[in-house]
Amino acid sequence: MNSNETTKNIIDVIEEFDYSTQNEKYNECFREWRKRKNNRYSFNFKKDQRERVYVDGRGFIEKSCKNAEIKTLTNIFHTLGYASLMWILFEDVISKLLIYLLEFLGMNIHTSFITKTISGGCREVASVVILTNTLKIILPTIYLNMKFKTPKKIACMSSMNNPSALIGSISAAFILSVVITLPSAFSTKTREVISFFGSATTELSIWDQSEFIIFTIFDMLVIPILTQLLFCGAAFAVLRQFGDVFAMFITSLSMAVLTQDFRNMPAVFIIALIGCCGMITSGSIFTPIAVNIIFKMYQTTIVLIETDSSENMPIIRNLFMAGLVVIGTLGLIYFRLYTKKHPLRLARYNGEMSFVQRNYQALKIFPFSTVAMLSVLCAIMWVLV
Repeated sequence: MNSNETTKNIIDVIEEFDYSTQNEKYNECFREWRKRKNNRYSFNFKKDQRERVYVDGRGFIEKSCKNAEIKTLTNIFHTLGYASLMWILFEDVISKLLIYLLEFLGMNIHTSFITKTISGGCREVASVVILTNTLKIILPTIYLNMKFKTPKKIACMSSMNNPSALIGSISAAFILSVVITLPSAFSTKTREVISFFGSATTELSIWDQSEFIIFTIFDMLVIPILTQLLFCGAAFAVLRQFGDVFAMFITSLSMAVLTQDFRNMPAVFIIALIGCCGMITSGSIFTPIAVNIIFKMYQTTIVLIETDSSENMPIIRNLFMAGLVVIGTLGLIYFRLYTKKHPLRLARYNGEMSFVQRNYQALKIFPFSTVAMLSVLCAIMWVLV
């Protein structure tokens, strides 16, 4: 039998996967990680369709690609579930306990388990928020990297293969930042933070408060970097085995649900989707980081503009929003013209399960499913409270 006939009878999901969206070094590294022995997070199924396995008492059985995929999904989402659990524990439980401890020790900071509101001194509030927000992201990131053991080249795409995709993603972020925040005009969380610092003292403007400046820099720059290293880095890399569309959807959905806020979920989902797509097409994790920084900066800027009580405020705000839409439109026109000559591609995996079946299978795995339900319940509770 010739080699061509032998090849036709071999199913190898690693070799059949489309790696053409990235550079060859990334592709080689990804294949090597997937082929590692005893890697329970790698979807590595290989079978000669002419072979049958005999099991005593059961007869001849046939290895199933679908069963192998379900097993790998179970291992991945089991681990992702525990990482997500760390996130909500720090945000909803440990942060509250820390504040109660500090209050008991005589510090000027207060909160309640039934609300997300934190009150007290500017320095105390800023310090606790920065600390808890950092830990809730860093610890799950360390946990996933230790479990998945993905090489740095895979977990953190760093080759800007297509700068036009970065321009396209940033342009889309400009436009969608304006569009998706129109119903509520802006992020409620950002408004609450700025209102807190604005009302903390009547003697100083918020820009004269070092705590506000430090927190703003942290929220606009540090948080987007850490968040993308978790979601678009550690988590996204292993999800790519099942196709880029699946990885983008799960990553964006996870980021949205973990906000535990129905008002912010749609915006976070759409911005995350733009960032993920931009990362794949550009080849660098810098793209989703840039997209999220722009979104954060827009939220902060629009709320700061609205703190102006003068009659010119609506004009300034509307001109700012219109300017971003114009800049974004020009950027998308350039991006569209470029992609006509250089079509963008997503890595695809055509397995035995459909996209819907794969998502259903993944989203019902414990504890990922439980954390998702807890996040939704918390979002409902915050609305009722």
